[in-house]
Amino acid sequence: MVRREPSLFARLIVLIAMVLATGAAALTTAAWYYARAAANEAYDRLLVGAAYQMAEAVHVQDGTLTVELPMSAFELLALSERDRIFYRIVDTSGRTLTGYGDLPLPGSEPPAPDRPALSNGTFMGAPVRLVRASRAFADPSVQGRVDVVVAQTVEARTALARELTLRAVGLILAMSTLALGGTIFAIRHALKPMARVGAVLRERDPHDVTPITVATPRELRPFVSAINTFIARLKSRMDLMQQFVADTAHQIRTPLAALKSQVDLLSHHLGEPQARQHLARVEERVDQLSRLVGQLLSHAMISHRAGAVPFAPVDVTETVRRAIREAVPDTLDRDILTMLEVPPQPIEVRGDAISLKEAVKNVIDNAVRHGAATRLTVRLREENGTVEIEVEDDGPGIAPELWPRVVERFGAPSPGGSGLGLSIAADVLAAHGGSLGFRRDNENSFAVVMRIAGRAS
Repeated sequence: MVRREPSLFARLIVLIAMVLATGAAALTTAAWYYARAAANEAYDRLLVGAAYQMAEAVHVQDGTLTVELPMSAFELLALSERDRIFYRIVDTSGRTLTGYGDLPLPGSEPPAPDRPALSNGTFMGAPVRLVRASRAFADPSVQGRVDVVVAQTVEARTALARELTLRAVGLILAMSTLALGGTIFAIRHALKPMARVGAVLRERDPHDVTPITVATPRELRPFVSAINTFIARLKSRMDLMQQFVADTAHQIRTPLAALKSQVDLLSHHLGEPQARQHLARVEERVDQLSRLVGQLLSHAMISHRAGAVPFAPVDVTETVRRAIREAVPDTLDRDILTMLEVPPQPIEVRGDAISLKEAVKNVIDNAVRHGAATRLTVRLREENGTVEIEVEDDGPGIAPELWPRVVERFGAPSPGGSGLGLSIAADVLAAHGGSLGFRRDNENSFAVVMRIAGRAS
């Protein structure tokens, strides 16, 4: 049972949906990183601003450092209702002036006045974002740096990053949905030519074997071309079958009519001397009919195998030997000296062994029945990459003016023959890239030369 494959439409939709899902996942991840960076940047600015305001609130009074924390600094940080705020101010000697004394100082070195240090940490069991700002004092009584550390929990910025990400995800999902919908519409529209080709094939008459001429996109042209190639091969097979039926009906009708008349004559002359003569004619017609049917079947088999059976290495020497055994009957009513001349080394070609044997057998049979009187020689040789099989006899041969006709079906039938033998051989050789030729050396020597192009590698 042929396994059912999913439709091309479904496969395209699944593949595109997977691509869109992968892209949406990548975009969602990127959106989360960008949203978190944007939230950190926004809240870091508030945190740095508060730290600088606190640093500016440190003054030297009566030789000592005093702090008057501005409310505006806390108001900036109080914009986030969820977060808690921690701070610490350290004087030049490292003592805590105010704030949480255990609040850690970010960084191992004091930051530059215009570049505060930012870092992540944990304080009182909660993750916090810390900023450290420094302010230098050059008063005669106070000299050195004062560090201001401000920390804020990260709930607000995490919530902001989540909200920005969800909005981006919503936009991504909306765009992906629109893209998938547009893709479905585009694919359905793009696959319409395939449905049109299918409709053309379904609506065709079963006897219509003309090529498809429907307009198709460039991508479907190989598909339509393959269908047209198949239709052409099917038409060729149908033509061969019709030709075979027509040839068989035409050629068998004549021997059958003659056979019937001989049987009628024989039935009216039973016991008379003419009966033996009529019986001999009946036997001759039966033999002729048998050979005709055999050649027609051979021609049909070769026509079927042409182009359908892949070529393989063929031992030509063995093929010729088999053809001689089948073509020269043991019960021949005259003595014919049959000789086979082959080279010592094997000769191989790429071809169809059965078709080549039938071709050689038909040529030898033709020589035995209509040519050879006392001698038949079959030679096998190879010259310039071409394999030649020569069948020579000492008969009268074929007149040169008939050479073009005898290679055609029923082109020049001989008495008692059908005119099929040499045409079968010519068709087989043409399918193997070769040809069938004739040669006459003298009055007692006529040869049929079969040429096969190429030697098996």
